[in-house]
Amino acid sequence: MNTSYSWLKMYVPDLDVSAQEYFDGMTLSGTKCETYDILDKNLKDIVVGKIESMEKHPDADHLMICQVNIGSETTQIVTGAPNVRVGMLTPVVLPGGKVAGGHDGSAMPEDGIEIKDGNLRGVPSHGMMCSIEELGSTREFYPEAPENGLYEFSESDGVKPGDDAIEALGLHDINFEYEITSNRVDCYSVIGIAREAAATFRKKFIPPVIKETGNSEDVNDYIKVDVQDPELCPRYVARVVKNIKLAPSPKWMQRCLASNGIRPINNVVDITNYVMEEFGQPMHAFDLDTIAGNQIIVRRADEGEKFVTLDGKEHVLDSSILTIRDAEKAVGLAGIMGGENSMITDQVKTILFEAACFDGTNIRLSAKKIGNQTDASRKFDKGLDPNTAMDAINRACQLIEEFGAGEVVGGAVDVYPVKREPSRVKFEPEKINAMLGTDISREDQLKYLEAVDLKLDEATGEIVAPTWRQDIHRNCDVAEEVARFFGYDNIPTTLPHGEATAGKLSFKNIVEGKARDVAEYCGFSQGMCYSFESPKVFDKLLVPADDPARKAIEISNPLGEDFSIMRTLSLNGMLNSLSTNYNRRNKNVRLYELGNIYIPKQLPVTELPDERMQFTLGFYGDGDFYTMKGVVEEFLTQLGMHEVIEYNSKAGKSFLHPGRQALVTYEGKVIGYLGEIHPLVQKNYGIGDRVYVAVLDMPEILPFVSFDHKFTGIAKFPAVTRDLSMLIPKEIEAAAIEKVIRQRGGKILESLKLFDIYEGEQVEAGFKSMAYSLSFRSKEKTLEESDITAAMKKILNGLGDLGIDLRQ
Repeated sequence: MNTSYSWLKMYVPDLDVSAQEYFDGMTLSGTKCETYDILDKNLKDIVVGKIESMEKHPDADHLMICQVNIGSETTQIVTGAPNVRVGMLTPVVLPGGKVAGGHDGSAMPEDGIEIKDGNLRGVPSHGMMCSIEELGSTREFYPEAPENGLYEFSESDGVKPGDDAIEALGLHDINFEYEITSNRVDCYSVIGIAREAAATFRKKFIPPVIKETGNSEDVNDYIKVDVQDPELCPRYVARVVKNIKLAPSPKWMQRCLASNGIRPINNVVDITNYVMEEFGQPMHAFDLDTIAGNQIIVRRADEGEKFVTLDGKEHVLDSSILTIRDAEKAVGLAGIMGGENSMITDQVKTILFEAACFDGTNIRLSAKKIGNQTDASRKFDKGLDPNTAMDAINRACQLIEEFGAGEVVGGAVDVYPVKREPSRVKFEPEKINAMLGTDISREDQLKYLEAVDLKLDEATGEIVAPTWRQDIHRNCDVAEEVARFFGYDNIPTTLPHGEATAGKLSFKNIVEGKARDVAEYCGFSQGMCYSFESPKVFDKLLVPADDPARKAIEISNPLGEDFSIMRTLSLNGMLNSLSTNYNRRNKNVRLYELGNIYIPKQLPVTELPDERMQFTLGFYGDGDFYTMKGVVEEFLTQLGMHEVIEYNSKAGKSFLHPGRQALVTYEGKVIGYLGEIHPLVQKNYGIGDRVYVAVLDMPEILPFVSFDHKFTGIAKFPAVTRDLSMLIPKEIEAAAIEKVIRQRGGKILESLKLFDIYEGEQVEAGFKSMAYSLSFRSKEKTLEESDITAAMKKILNGLGDLGIDLRQ
């Protein structure tokens, strides 16, 4: 949203602050100024000059020597402008003055360029006559300026030699740009900003006076309106103007529009744009002679209907898009743009003015659907106040009469079935002070609120918010208004008070914190990866076509194909990060991520997906499969998971190396997997080193976590060790052997350790030699040989069932 300082002063005439004071004051009171542009900052000593006489330069055919009346004297200026003539009134920069741009609009130094006395081909020249580009503007905003030549004031401008040319051009002004939050729809208008400025600087706000307009005729004889979808169009107001006389709008209006970045066109178009910026209420004008049956119908489009907008583009509509129609056809897209078939041309005789209120969500979706967002749609999609529509259309008709642009027909068609009423909030000054930590009197609070039209209903004790303040719904909203005009910088520092509470992290957050601690202790750095991914990820990871992981949620409005689905695997982001590090020649990189994957419960989506937090670790460089296995076990141990962690080599993960992968199981539950990345996947990601990853599913881990620590005393009785050297078929894994040893060893088995594994000439083909050291200890007594022998016998019997023999 932009406003000019001069336009604001139409409604706050006593406003008299510098650009920086305004910028700071408005920002501190909640209407954030982003930046401002002082239009005359590089313009100095520029007056209106009148060319009294001119002659050709003796040594240059394209130069003219002009005698220019600048009020106090007549000075000589040499120019090569093609449109120079005797009697012309034009801006003149006096010696020592400055201009802002080149004659062709080219940029000048930051502080402009100074004009000095000079000689052009031996002829003295004292100053310079200016084009509009040299004054820092363009023909877009000064359409009366010639395409190539000096700017010329017209007689209607009422200027004379010696007058301030910058003031005559309206360039003694400042343009402010604001960042308006979506809940402050009223501030998408100059009047809304002016209200805020008046309240901020304690000045009087004077709204425009809207006068009654219209002849003795009845508008209902000209047009009928039928709103068939009142939910999408809660209010529709129409007025008719006949005997239209198109002409340029007044200079003051052109300057206001130009300050908001709108190019002046003609009086009728400029009036609709002016009222849109002034009231924040978009309007549209139809040529009434093109409206079939003199009837306006507001309804949804037909499915597949084609429509050509004012910009000449054809759009295919669907039944979600609201249209403005006559008895035969669509003539406009509601809240977006009118149709080419009802556009205002130079031959227009009678105009139908429309000021309506449309459903903001529908307008936003419709504008996006057809790919045509306009100034009007951006205002509508915030959700306008329907009570503004009548004032806006009456203001436009008033300007029509004041400019002599046409004859306004009496009355207005107003379809407004359910009137919007002001919102009410109970006024509780004590609670406001408690919320803010202030001690503002009731009277002062009311003074701040009344400055922005929030008035107290004494009978009910409620603050009544006008309908254009759509952000006032509860006590905290009222407190915010008090705070911003009391001054956030004036609110004292206070200690919090209330009942004592003990804040702490949730159990889930504690576990995730432990994951970070372990990962960082083990040398991993945290990374963050996108939740949006490309469907091509599954091919890079060699995921089979029938794998459930490919059933991902598609995003309805993606940034592009590379961000079009919600991830169902966490590995792509990790591998991309490792790839980036590898290609930047970083060695021994270890990364971890705590992030969600999104598993749909069904497709198409009818309910929220299952969001599962994944603890993903990845590294290349120093380390191997067992390094990663050690990190996983350290993490689970820190979570109090002291039971045996088992690994199943039949993980079946296509993106992992077939012989170097495992599922991680705990008490029979799969809680994750780890392994080396498949060489083809490694190649797909451009990593030239072995990559090891582990992914732990946190929701599966949480039920097993316990931070209850039990004291265990130092063992009182000695341990007894036995070694087992076995001849084992190759297909039997160490996990199966250790499971049998633990089960058969009983309570007295304290620990076991694999200390040797051998395959070679001394071992029969198809077998391997493995040796374990077993430690036995009892908490109640010193173990006897019979205790050890019994335990070893059970262990050997169990191993024998697996086809394992002791090595002789």
